Amino acid sequence: MDSVTVLNIPINAVCLDDILGKLNDGVVFTPNVDHLVLLQHDEEFYRAYQKAEWRICDSRIIYFCSKLLKKSLPCSVPGSILFPAFCDYHKNDESCRVFLLGGKVGVASKAMERINQRIGREIVVGAISPSFSIDDKESRDIAHRVNSSKATVVMVGLGAPKQEKWISQYKELMPNVRIWLALGAAIDFAAGTKKMAPRWVNKIGLEWLYRFVQEPRRLFSRYFMRDMRFFWYFALQLFGRYTNPFAIKA
Repeated sequence: MDSVTVLNIPINAVCLDDILGKLNDGVVFTPNVDHLVLLQHDEEFYRAYQKAEWRICDSRIIYFCSKLLKKSLPCSVPGSILFPAFCDYHKNDESCRVFLLGGKVGVASKAMERINQRIGREIVVGAISPSFSIDDKESRDIAHRVNSSKATVVMVGLGAPKQEKWISQYKELMPNVRIWLALGAAIDFAAGTKKMAPRWVNKIGLEWLYRFVQEPRRLFSRYFMRDMRFFWYFALQLFGRYTNPFAIKA
């Protein structure tokens, strides 16, 4: 599958229809600006990313920046759009059974109820909103519940980099799960506890601003301090000066 490398991550050159038609198995991560900054400093996160079969561009900013490269990305596919589209695509596929893991207390259950009502069948077969710490014992209990539910898809919304690291560490305990989706706030959007940005806002690359207005205290340091480093790293790539910090150990 064609890919475009942005910093130290090859990103699949795919659009939504491609993904829905070809996603039969594997781990799906959705790189955005924040991920790419963290991936310059967190080796465990980077190793988890190397194991993922799918790396789908979640960010219009990354999509726009890729136009400056010799080869660019054809689309961006936010997780907030991918997850409901995935459920709609598998509406009549009884072998697709989804388990939701994430959100604050009660959010995953609310999302399950709303998704099943919209789809018209119990496509979501289980839901857990774990504790913030989600230690090894709790993780193994979660694996037991996922296996008991006979889920074939697990949607993990624990926030990055926790969700990606968790999948990398524990997915082998759930051998019947074919597809892993690390989609951040998609559970909150499905539950209706957070509002999705309008399509036109996303299209012009300002979804991040829409989310910032909703949660300014939580997102200020992330968006206006940490994530600004992406543009420096990307400029280094454009001028042939970027170096993968983990390449020697790879």
